Amino acid sequence: MKKKVLTPAKEAPKIVMISNNKKAGHDYEILEKYEAGIELRGTEIKSLREGRVNLKESYVLARNGIAKIIGMNISVYDFGNINNHVPKRERQLLLHKKEILKLEQRATQEGLTIIPISIYLKGRLAKMSIALCKGKKLYDKRSVLQAKDINRDIQRTLKAHRL
Repeated sequence: MKKKVLTPAKEAPKIVMISNNKKAGHDYEILEKYEAGIELRGTEIKSLREGRVNLKESYVLARNGIAKIIGMNISVYDFGNINNHVPKRERQLLLHKKEILKLEQRATQEGLTIIPISIYLKGRLAKMSIALCKGKKLYDKRSVLQAKDINRDIQRTLKAHRL
């Protein structure tokens, strides 16, 4: 009779944050978040692992069942050869078909924007967190900053009274 060998449970993949889009929370109201894979070529992953990526001014365009990120800059890999990648090319995002269609519909019908929030490594795969967002008006941004200032003042007075 053979004995069954129990193997330990599979560990969760290690997540390493590479870059955040800090302006996203300030300029947009985030409605829904999605996780997408990125189609990378050649030396792009090596440059990405070094953290040489910029998400500012980038956005996601979903059309005809395909989602692409436009305006994301992955710098040229220093030790690459003549076949190095183009820094600002359009890269395809890897999402389920239903998710792409849902994003496409909501973006066109409701006038929403799809922007990248962050890019990270999950195990050995490059992933991107994207969000369906609604743009904030100037007065919305001001009210958020005012609320933060008020909360900060309240916390300071509470801390001073506890001492």
